[in-house]
Amino acid sequence: MDTIATLEKIRSNIERALVGKREIIDLVLTAVLARGHVLIEDVPGIGKTTLVRALAASLSCSFQRIQFTPDVMPSDVTGFSMVDLQSGELRFKPGAIMNQIILADEINRTSPKTQSCLLEVMQEGQVTVDGNSYTVPKPFVVLATQNPVEHVGTYALPEAQLDRFFIRISLGYPDLHEEMKILERHDTESAPISALESVVSADEVLELQAATDAVACSEKIREYIAMIVGQTRAIKDLSLGASPRAGISLMRGAKAWALLQGRDFVTPDDVLRMVTPVLAHRLLLRPEARLKDMTTERILKNITNMVRIPDEN
Repeated sequence: MDTIATLEKIRSNIERALVGKREIIDLVLTAVLARGHVLIEDVPGIGKTTLVRALAASLSCSFQRIQFTPDVMPSDVTGFSMVDLQSGELRFKPGAIMNQIILADEINRTSPKTQSCLLEVMQEGQVTVDGNSYTVPKPFVVLATQNPVEHVGTYALPEAQLDRFFIRISLGYPDLHEEMKILERHDTESAPISALESVVSADEVLELQAATDAVACSEKIREYIAMIVGQTRAIKDLSLGASPRAGISLMRGAKAWALLQGRDFVTPDDVLRMVTPVLAHRLLLRPEARLKDMTTERILKNITNMVRIPDEN
């Protein structure tokens, strides 16, 4: 399989529905390659749902959208056991999560109890119902959306839940040229996404993930990652630094980004590109730091400026 050609097919297909967001598309593909999950945080109408639907349409994988509301129960997500009237035995009825591509829409609108039911499946790739474990199909990616400016009737994701998300991204508003192109594409009865067809099979996605695993990450690069992650735990403006899971995610993200660039080895630039998307949402600012208009992105920038970049030789 030609890895670069396959990835370009996916990119180009998604861009038929999403205008001017190639870098965001690459970050989402990075998460897919690294077997990670994505938190998409932005205001309504930006294209969050379109991005996820376009990804699902491009991959020959099963897709399910879960519209989270306060009355959604954990069993709606994971599934439940019910009595088979003919045999009298308990049978598992799969929930919405038992698909390959999951759109968890407005995840912060559902209760903490329902949010927490995603912890096991996002980390372990399985759900446990009535003492029995059921493995989700592979590849498996959860892409969750939330509106960061609306807080009425919402439940903020706890740190343990945020740490399960591989990256956090924000699409941002389009510029004038991009907005004109969006209007042109939608100047018909049907939306562009309705015409998308799959360009990559589920087996090919698994091959791409295996190719990501094979990308070389030298000892110097691993030390560089460890130093960046370690520094987050020494910053006084942070009450919560990055976990070892965050370090693993940063390494996996750098390997996936390297593959997207057509390389089979990680460079310091790959690590630097993934630092903010992978780490920023996992850090917790102290209240006094917020008063100084400090952000986790700015702290990570200071850390990467301070940590010595390793020689590539």
